[in-house]
Amino acid sequence: MKPSDLSTLPPGVPEALEDEGVEELYPPQAEAVEAGVADGESVVASVPTASGKTLIAELAMLSAVQRGGKALYIVPLRALASEKKAEFERWEEFGVDVGVSTGNYESDGEWLASRDVIVATSEKVDSLVRNGAAWVDDLTCVVSDEVHLVDDSHRGPTLEVTLAKLRRVNPGLQVVALSATVGNADEVADWLDADLVQSDWRPIDLKTGVHYGNAVNFDDGSQREVPVGTGEKQTESLVADALDERIDGQGGSSLVFVNSRRNAEGAAKRMAEVTSRRLDAGEKNDLRELAAEIRDVSDADTSEDLARCVEKGAAFHHAGLASEHRSLVEDAFRDRLVKCICATPTLAAGVNTPARRVIVRDWKRYDGEFGGMKPLDTLEVHQMMGRAGRPGLDPYGEAILLAKDRDTMDELFERYLWAEPEAVRSKLAAEPALRTHVLATVASGFATSREGLLDFLDRTLYASQTDDDARLAEVTDRVLEYLEVNGFLDREGGSLTATGIGHTVSRLYLDPMSAAEIIDGLEAAEADAESLRQSPADRQSGGRDAEGVDAGVTAGETGFVTGNELAASSGADGGGDGRGGEDAGDGSGRAGGAGGTERTVTPLGLYHLVSRTPDMYQLYLKSGDRETYEEEFYEREGEFLGHAPSEFEDVAFEEWLSALKTARLLEDWASELDEDRIAERYGVGPGDIHGKVDTAEWLLGAAERLSAELDLDSTIAVREARKRVEYGVGEELLDLAGVRGLGRKRARRLHEAGIETRADLREADKPVVLGALRGRRRTAERVLENVGRKDPSMDGVRKDAGASAAATAAVEGDDEGGQATFGDFS
Repeated sequence: MKPSDLSTLPPGVPEALEDEGVEELYPPQAEAVEAGVADGESVVASVPTASGKTLIAELAMLSAVQRGGKALYIVPLRALASEKKAEFERWEEFGVDVGVSTGNYESDGEWLASRDVIVATSEKVDSLVRNGAAWVDDLTCVVSDEVHLVDDSHRGPTLEVTLAKLRRVNPGLQVVALSATVGNADEVADWLDADLVQSDWRPIDLKTGVHYGNAVNFDDGSQREVPVGTGEKQTESLVADALDERIDGQGGSSLVFVNSRRNAEGAAKRMAEVTSRRLDAGEKNDLRELAAEIRDVSDADTSEDLARCVEKGAAFHHAGLASEHRSLVEDAFRDRLVKCICATPTLAAGVNTPARRVIVRDWKRYDGEFGGMKPLDTLEVHQMMGRAGRPGLDPYGEAILLAKDRDTMDELFERYLWAEPEAVRSKLAAEPALRTHVLATVASGFATSREGLLDFLDRTLYASQTDDDARLAEVTDRVLEYLEVNGFLDREGGSLTATGIGHTVSRLYLDPMSAAEIIDGLEAAEADAESLRQSPADRQSGGRDAEGVDAGVTAGETGFVTGNELAASSGADGGGDGRGGEDAGDGSGRAGGAGGTERTVTPLGLYHLVSRTPDMYQLYLKSGDRETYEEEFYEREGEFLGHAPSEFEDVAFEEWLSALKTARLLEDWASELDEDRIAERYGVGPGDIHGKVDTAEWLLGAAERLSAELDLDSTIAVREARKRVEYGVGEELLDLAGVRGLGRKRARRLHEAGIETRADLREADKPVVLGALRGRRRTAERVLENVGRKDPSMDGVRKDAGASAAATAAVEGDDEGGQATFGDFS
């Protein structure tokens, strides 16, 4: 079947596909067309990586647009959203407008109404539905990429509920689900009322095997000799072997999968010695330029380590890297400039990085619940192996696991090479997942009663996979009780309605337990402040009890209780994730603010408040950390908001200290401590820092909204703390740092040169501005233009040497490379 055989596509698209080299559809693509994917029929395509799943989606979406409809492409990762948008933009010359939306969970994305094809993460689509995006009603085609991730305990429930909502809003909606080969693709197809296209076909052969001794033993019975020299490791020999096999003048690239960030970085350093010996002069020059770009992204040690590897033709890839680091590495690998990437399994999750050879070095990973090293799932290893083989570049792909002995080799064949991938199972029937989705389902109007809610949930994959209706109803009832007691839902008779604050929590895309924690902390601070405004006699008779609640005021009167109070009064488990469900008081007077100390709302207190919510991934306490942060806890106990556990409650107190460690990282960031110092101090990478900062900014923004809605006095303090995290600056720089294109270090340089506000910047002498910005004319012009300067040109301006010296001293003044105006961590 040829593209020109399809009459459903916009004019010119079939010819464009043929110009791209798609002279004939792959067998799975042709099968999908026969199943009606270009005619508006729902299809589940379960086919291997690199077998043309994206074109199946494009045929569906372009045909839908040609019929006058609108298409949505749902991806699991933001990085994949950007990649797919860039890929789909080639259709704009045929009148197809493409948009992407991944952030700002409060937005209704009204501007997307004018787009024909929209790319978004499942979380973003869920938030758009919650915020009433009117254009959602106009969707005629929805594509769910990597739909097997409904099995993921974190992202899966959101994808599952989102698809159920979209199908409810649009009864005739075409759903195209793309998946790797899974053990129960037929169940997924039944759930979506879709035809199943299932195939093992690949455009190029994939050979899978195990390296043992001095050879790779493939599953077809063949062998490839790859000797391991004295002092060498298996991985180094396999990477060198792939590079030395020249096909059309090109050596083969390799992806090496390991089980931790540290192992990824260590392996990349070793592989760099292998790749560096196989670079030509042109490649060495290009890699030096790429390494300079990587160093410019961040001043953390991780950035320098990555640059050194890249200069030699290798790289590491993990979540601790900044997103720009990852993009630079991925692009260079696709361009065959970087020869080897050593990565954690996150790289297997859909980003287009094919290699001639994939080496799965580590097939076990530490699992805390398991209590040790646990073998990876077959599906996950198959995802890694599927990255082998680049259509149009390699005649074949090889995926190789490593064994030290014959017994391990036999186990790897049985467990991975000859095994079918596991079935995907819904993770919806867990309270942490249901909390947010039950509230959103009611707040969005998808259900107005318990029966209606259960009827909606009956449309999910979970309901289609289980006969145990009582289990889902039981968990749902516990969640409804939690939401009612915390004031997010009203239940009168048989009806369910979201309260005003419940609607806000849903639109903010918060876990209701996070909202309850934030509200409790802010209200506790408000009650303390009110107590201080009362006379001594009033405080004695009407102060706060040991739980931190106004005396004489019941939970029903306030409308809000925390998870621990719900657990004590109703037997609920506080959400099932161990957060917020611990006893608040221990008889020591510490509950409601450590040690009974009166609270003041400070940035650290707010950072700690949002850091202990379920929506923030806390930093782990490492060996020796407990003593450090326990001391910090007692020194600054008056700043903590909400119920502090006793130090004798090991689990709860440890979580409190983990939140304190996370809050201290945020405080250091907002005190302008250099990124490399923060990375070293907390044992994290640039990506971790920015991830924590982004999450804190979102949660503090939510806290600001909640504080304003509840008419609390803390709103201004929350707003300032949010802005300091957003810009990473001290209070005195907030006005300057908000200028687009300026950033924390440039704002500090300007401030030290005497330019303290935006108004100052609009009127400042240009030589002083240029000196403070280190003589970078284009940067200076852009900053002045963004601040509203009438004449931003720097033509003929010479920098003020004194301003330049002051700026340099301000940012680089101390011996350790940190900010000179701020002290070190005590």
